[in-house]
Amino acid sequence: MSLIPYDAERLSHIAEQMMVSTRELAQLGWTPATSSNFSMRIDDRHIAITVSGRDKGRLTSADIMVVDLDGRPVLSNLRPSAETPLHTQLYRRFSDVGCVLHTHSRTQTVASRIFSSDGQVRLRGYELLKAFYGQSTHDTTLDVPILPNSQDIPMLAKKVDELLDSEPLWGYLIESHGMYAWGRDMADARRHLEAYEFLLSCELDLRTLRP
Repeated sequence: MSLIPYDAERLSHIAEQMMVSTRELAQLGWTPATSSNFSMRIDDRHIAITVSGRDKGRLTSADIMVVDLDGRPVLSNLRPSAETPLHTQLYRRFSDVGCVLHTHSRTQTVASRIFSSDGQVRLRGYELLKAFYGQSTHDTTLDVPILPNSQDIPMLAKKVDELLDSEPLWGYLIESHGMYAWGRDMADARRHLEAYEFLLSCELDLRTLRP
């Protein structure tokens, strides 16, 4: 009987997906200076997550570890990201969440500062709103919440829970920091993240171009 409490073959498959995607996101400049963290669900008790402080553009399988849904390392002495609770809260809360992506692109960081006084970025009428799971029309409004940055991760997680209590979300911004986006699997989460990135850049352009 195996002493490993999760499916090692599934972990290997997940790690390959994470390495490919994180390298692609790094090439886009969305993970500067070892920033950002990424995770995927293994099963209902475990997730794979990037090890703290690793260069996401050179990620290997050794840079991906397993934690339980309380963020505790499983069969590892490595240290996960300090922001692991912001990942695990989504997996605990939503059984259909399979992937969480956290990036620090220039667009996300600037938008989080420019719109911070509003507490959100309002996206209305864009065709690309249909990129979000469950959305079938452009004729809608999607608000992207902006949370104040904090090193107090439990407090930040509590604020995220309050957001999730009040409205359905596929992502949020942290001021002067970056973005969290998630989905049912890696493809879902990537689509949501890329849609947010494009739409946030449109809103920044409009703010500059409008008289």
